[in-house]
Amino acid sequence: MVASKNDFEKIYNMFSANIAKKLDCGKICAPLNNGQPACCTTENAIPIVEKEEWKLLKSRTDLWKRFKPFDKASKKIVDELPSDTCAVECKGASLCERDNRSLACRSFPFFPYFDSKGTLLGLTCYWEFEDRCWVISNLHVVEKQFVSEMIRAYEFLFKKDGDQREAFIDESKRMRKVFSRRNEPIQLISRKMEYLMILPKSKGRVIKTDALSFIPYKPFTSDKDYKKAIKEEGKDPKKYSLPKRPTTNF
Repeated sequence: MVASKNDFEKIYNMFSANIAKKLDCGKICAPLNNGQPACCTTENAIPIVEKEEWKLLKSRTDLWKRFKPFDKASKKIVDELPSDTCAVECKGASLCERDNRSLACRSFPFFPYFDSKGTLLGLTCYWEFEDRCWVISNLHVVEKQFVSEMIRAYEFLFKKDGDQREAFIDESKRMRKVFSRRNEPIQLISRKMEYLMILPKSKGRVIKTDALSFIPYKPFTSDKDYKKAIKEEGKDPKKYSLPKRPTTNF
């Protein structure tokens, strides 16, 4: 059983919230990604959609087209996709139609995290983008509405497509292995907007914390590190600064 075109339309209607209010996070990471937000270029992330979702996108807009691999790595990704999915790409951030974003775009950089018993605990981030996505280092900016809508949308999807649920269970398992090797906690936001940490090498022990206890990743650890990274990209670091991080919990 797979989700239908109409199911994805319902998902789009129930999940349209922005990650953060009064903040365009794409402008923060763009200087580190050839002027494009990390989530809006296939050089960083290739959107994968169900073929039924692809039907919906094509019926709504000409924003999207099938993705064409540009190197061995991207070709490998496309070649290994399940038969009921396809890789796509849009016209770019400057031409974005927010109502016609794919589910992958609406969710980035988050995915639903399941514990070892198959319980959906909340949202965590695709760690491969730690060095390019500012939000992963600043989960305090994430809005409750975004979390609520994303979890609701994915739970609806899982009822329609059990394979999707299994895929995220597998991704969560892979994350635990990676972070155990790194000896780092997994950072989560629960459906109740609780900030949680899953401690490494603890058999999945979960503790409550606060957003400012989450670990920032380079180059978002300080304005100095950020400017250094921008300079290494060949851009003028004087033109850019990180938003000030709160000093107290809220």
